[in-house]
Amino acid sequence: MTFKIYTKTGDKGQTSLIGGTRVPKHHIRIEAYGTVDELNSYIGLIRDQQIDEQTKTLLIEIQDRLFTIGSSLASDPDKSKMKIPDLKEEDVTLLEQEMDKMNEVLPEMRSFVLPGGHTTVSFCHIARCVCRRAERLTIHLSEESYVADLVIKYLNRLSDYLFVLSRKLSQDLNAQEIPWKPRM
Repeated sequence: MTFKIYTKTGDKGQTSLIGGTRVPKHHIRIEAYGTVDELNSYIGLIRDQQIDEQTKTLLIEIQDRLFTIGSSLASDPDKSKMKIPDLKEEDVTLLEQEMDKMNEVLPEMRSFVLPGGHTTVSFCHIARCVCRRAERLTIHLSEESYVADLVIKYLNRLSDYLFVLSRKLSQDLNAQEIPWKPRM
């Protein structure tokens, strides 16, 4: 038997959550986990760049955690009996520790920096923005349905990590980091 990727069950604008509940494809839950999926793709794009192996390894772990978050967000909290993977507090702690390590070798920030300077750095900034959108959508979802607090916390910390990573990669790639100088 061959597994087909298409089911035709979504042709009328509905999709199924884990647990069987059918919802419109524009439902906030679908927006939230769809944005997490988009973020995961951008993380893959960063991982495909010429960066150090330790960062690539961590990005693979982050991608795994994003699948965990996607599974959580794709589940109907009232109906799903399926066991899905869990985030752990250590996942957040790992991001914090990695940021601390990177910050030890980075110059102190005295202003906002303009995104850019190198394609790889720009990919980090795009991923950071998508992560912030995923966080906002997930918070919105949490106002009407159960979302584990750790999911929101992880997304918040991940956007911080992506910003620090952009600065570290700027340094590694000898890219110019341009401070924002507001006109007054």
